[in-house]
Amino acid sequence: MSGPLRVGVVGVGNISAQYFAAFPRLPGLQLVAVADLDADRTAVVAREQGVAAYSVPGLLAADDVDVVLNLTIPAAHAAVGTAALQAGKHVYGEKPLALTPDEGAALLALAQTSGLRVGSAPDTVLGTGLQTARRLLDDGAVGAPHAAAVAWSSPGHERWHPAPFFYYQPGGGPLLDMGPYYLTALVTLLGPVERVMGTSRRSGRARTVGQGPQAGAPVPVDTDTTTSAILEHRGGVTSTLTMSFDRWATRQPLFEVYGEQGTIAVPDPNHFDGTVELWTAQTQEWQPAPVAGGYADAGRGYGLADLAHALETDRPHRASGDLALHVLEVMDAVTRSSAEHVVVDLTTSVDRPEPVPPGSTPGSW
Repeated sequence: MSGPLRVGVVGVGNISAQYFAAFPRLPGLQLVAVADLDADRTAVVAREQGVAAYSVPGLLAADDVDVVLNLTIPAAHAAVGTAALQAGKHVYGEKPLALTPDEGAALLALAQTSGLRVGSAPDTVLGTGLQTARRLLDDGAVGAPHAAAVAWSSPGHERWHPAPFFYYQPGGGPLLDMGPYYLTALVTLLGPVERVMGTSRRSGRARTVGQGPQAGAPVPVDTDTTTSAILEHRGGVTSTLTMSFDRWATRQPLFEVYGEQGTIAVPDPNHFDGTVELWTAQTQEWQPAPVAGGYADAGRGYGLADLAHALETDRPHRASGDLALHVLEVMDAVTRSSAEHVVVDLTTSVDRPEPVPPGSTPGSW
């Protein structure tokens, strides 16, 4: 293709503002249209962005849309993505890829038979934080890795989100909401997961909306609110993972990779940047590592821009549907392991995405 990839956004809720802010510095993308189930909100955002306002079916049928950026709630990810592919559009979606691995696999199979691409958040792993850690690990800064420990927690998203209900329904919970950031980072650093063992619990604490027009409304909880897991990666590295909506205070998030000769402290993969720290048997102290990879000053949308450039250069895109499907299956396996009290073997696998070289900028990838 020639020229920028023309983007139509489906779903203009809270997260869309971060994508809109990034588009002006991503020359491979051109925002052309928006759509939402709320027609009034669609009209307001369309005016703000200077683009066309459509119904969802109208946007999917539009001739001037090349790729659908799917920012709907998780329960709609597979349906909207499927409809976009059937309309001949590439798809890039928010995480998770779908609610179940079967839904995700069907989405990717349709894309393959249609000659179209599927990408998925999180693309935070393309920033300088995770990519610097990747470079240190690949260069042997701590010797061969043998383990990693990851933990994230909060009291719950209802304290800040004006409509947090979907976070506590199937497709939500801390594992499916926050887990993709940390699991995508683990797979990018250590390779695919082969088997998992998990445990989870559902807090009985009453939850209410903390702010906005629905403040004080009760939040029904129909998903587990704390999940822990042990993951075995290809090659034998073991990582531990804990995601929770139940902790009022913590010194976490924690993300550390342990090697035979030291430890890498990885910044929070919910963000694109952050300082990587390195402790080795030689230095015997924590030292900040200089940036050694990743897109500087990145934000949401860089994964979509990477997809656009991959189409131009006929290469695999990094924030791929295959990676997202593998992460989705890991989360599903953890959930099944917890429910059935068994070790679950994974059926999918994926190669680590190519690293992002230092100094990379939009248009030079």
